[in-house]
Amino acid sequence: MWLLANHPLPKFSRYVRRSFPWPGADHADAAALIVEMAMRYGLNGWVLFATGDEDMRLIAQNHALLASQFRVATASWDTVQWMYDKRLTYERAAALGIDYPRSFRPRDLDEVQRLNCDFPVILKPAYRKGLNEFTRAKAWKADDRNALLVLYQRAAALVGGDAVIIQEWIPGSGEAQFSYAGLWDRGEAVVSLVARRTRQHPIEFGRSSTFVETVEQDQVEELACRFLKSLDYTGVVEVEFKYDRRDRQYKLLDVNGRFWTWNGIGALAGADFPYLAWRQALGKTVSPGRARTGVAWMHASRDMVAACQELSRGSLKLQDYLAGLRKPTAFASFALDDPLPAIVELPAVAWYRFATGLDRSPNMRHAKGHADVLPAGR
Repeated sequence: MWLLANHPLPKFSRYVRRSFPWPGADHADAAALIVEMAMRYGLNGWVLFATGDEDMRLIAQNHALLASQFRVATASWDTVQWMYDKRLTYERAAALGIDYPRSFRPRDLDEVQRLNCDFPVILKPAYRKGLNEFTRAKAWKADDRNALLVLYQRAAALVGGDAVIIQEWIPGSGEAQFSYAGLWDRGEAVVSLVARRTRQHPIEFGRSSTFVETVEQDQVEELACRFLKSLDYTGVVEVEFKYDRRDRQYKLLDVNGRFWTWNGIGALAGADFPYLAWRQALGKTVSPGRARTGVAWMHASRDMVAACQELSRGSLKLQDYLAGLRKPTAFASFALDDPLPAIVELPAVAWYRFATGLDRSPNMRHAKGHADVLPAGR
């Protein structure tokens, strides 16, 4: 595997043969640089994967150019746009009868002032184009209108008012979040699973999953399949929902047409998504299958923190935590045949965050309201 990335951790894997610095998908010549690299190193016919939203957008919008050198494992822009831009995602969900959090798209500050909504609410970017404190964030939470006004002005200054979504806050932490993951071919599922994001860190609004389990949840699967069939979708995909206990509905949050953080659970459950997507991109046969339940994925260092916090709050019982540890488990950065990423994880990630300022979130508190800055990632 060859890697285009700036994050240091994947470079330590024994399976990464070469890695190159990446100027980012927003670089004016990003697509041309990928094509140039393919021509220089003789990579014609290699499979090109996206692992982030912006890379997914870049590949989809330059699909024909990149397909001149690679087997592109990302759908074209006429499909990906419905995943990348949450405004379009929710429009399509509404047309298909799929619930999603009550959302607002105010045109200006006056509309925000008059917004008829219950608090708390969250603000999130419609898409993550460009790197700034708002697009890096998973969301910003406002507990009252004064905080909402402050945050909206800050967000609008960064991405433009039309790219700011204000959305109801659905109570619940990781145990209320579910994902459908699959490999699709022309509007039909080939291999799939449903997983619950049992724990996350931070625990109330997670930067990332820390403990994920495969489960059976027919309603999540039916809703995800309804959305993907409407796109005649081909490729890997993760569709995220949150269960709203107030009205007992699963509500669509995101649709990701690229690889996600915990995709490693698939190989242990019988659905090795990267390998199967590689076979699909090369035109090889992929046998239909269903991943088994009762399998887990863990980011061990973060999950220890999340579990301790939930135990102290009484939202997690010790016997339930110990039962989870007895399940077959894939780990975020550790494997017996590839241990180095786990060994260097803490110093490498600490240096990366220091160098890029990822944890330098501003203090958003003010005299008459409170707003939380919630870090990015999944």
